[in-house]
Amino acid sequence: MASITSSTAPTRQHRRKPNILITGTPGTGKTSTASLACETVGLNHIDCSKLVVEKKLYLEKNEEFDTFIIDDDALCDELEEVMNAGGNICDSHSIDYFPERWFDLVLVLRTNNTVLYDRLAKRGYTTKKLTENIECEIMQVLLEEAREFYDLNIVHEVSSNNIDDLESNVERISAWLAAWKPAGEVAAAGTAGTAGQ
Repeated sequence: MASITSSTAPTRQHRRKPNILITGTPGTGKTSTASLACETVGLNHIDCSKLVVEKKLYLEKNEEFDTFIIDDDALCDELEEVMNAGGNICDSHSIDYFPERWFDLVLVLRTNNTVLYDRLAKRGYTTKKLTENIECEIMQVLLEEAREFYDLNIVHEVSSNNIDDLESNVERISAWLAAWKPAGEVAAAGTAGTAGQ
């Protein structure tokens, strides 16, 4: 799995702080990773699943899978202002409706199927819901969606099997954030080097 290095320079937007998307199959550790990263780097954590329920940003509840059908437009409207301002780590397993311009880094968490099965079973998932999520991970559904909807230069696949992976991923985010510069600073640095030539 690729590391996040300066050779994969972050996209510079017209924000003072970047936005990061953490995605993956349910149970891969999105919320844990986003929470620890936000505590470490001082960005705002947006837990989309929690926000959808709290603000009733859903169309209906799917009783068979005990989950809500997200109202994509309502969620994007709710997030527009805060995402445009920057400084957020957003965790979500649904990503195909977010505007590409919102994110400067996309992390796709991947988990070993046995580890994922145990995590989902502890959550009390039904056999059908558990099986569907394991198949989603096997087929790399979220990784393929991220590659389809976002610039490949900002999409990174990372392991999320244990606490060591969690800490390593937070360190990667912290290092990436330290290297990120807003568009204005990058442009100013480029023109400063050419003055008087």
